[in-house]
Amino acid sequence: MLGFLFGFNARLGRMHYFLSTIGLAVVMTAVCFAIAGYAVQSTPGGMPFSMGLMAWPTIAAVIVFSWMTFTLQSMRIRDIGWDPVCVIPAWIAILVVDKFVAGKIPAWSLGLEQHGTIVGALVNLALFLAVLFWPGGDREHPMPTFSDTRRKPMSRRIGRTQRRRQRPASRGRREQDSVAAHFEVRGDSD
Repeated sequence: MLGFLFGFNARLGRMHYFLSTIGLAVVMTAVCFAIAGYAVQSTPGGMPFSMGLMAWPTIAAVIVFSWMTFTLQSMRIRDIGWDPVCVIPAWIAILVVDKFVAGKIPAWSLGLEQHGTIVGALVNLALFLAVLFWPGGDREHPMPTFSDTRRKPMSRRIGRTQRRRQRPASRGRREQDSVAAHFEVRGDSD
């Protein structure tokens, strides 16, 4: 089920992933400015700024952009050859455990204001470098191209299909044979 939610079983190469991530960041920034501008303009003059005006649009934006980010990452992970249904939940589990350990044992955290350890930082760095620089895996079922020579030429397939359609269905057997022979003689010149 997670395969259908994140990535729709598609693949994304390194350059497309990088450019899509940059484009998503630009769109996220524009949406954040639009939400903040709406909240500032909707506040009546002389009233203190209310964070409640931004709550629901911000929650919706976080959900949409999180889903888009996970989709891009799972498409890239699938292109590498890994299974995103296993990799992404494992990554999230490692980060949750890392945050829990950093909260319970502050000496292991990266700093006073940090909520993670060096292990979580290294896992994030490794996955970041993997999705950006790891080459795509061999595809088991590559997408067909128009230059695929294993296919029959389209003109021969259309010719046979049209010949079958032109055969009359209501005539007697002898007339059908003569019509079929007529079309076979004309069709052999392909």
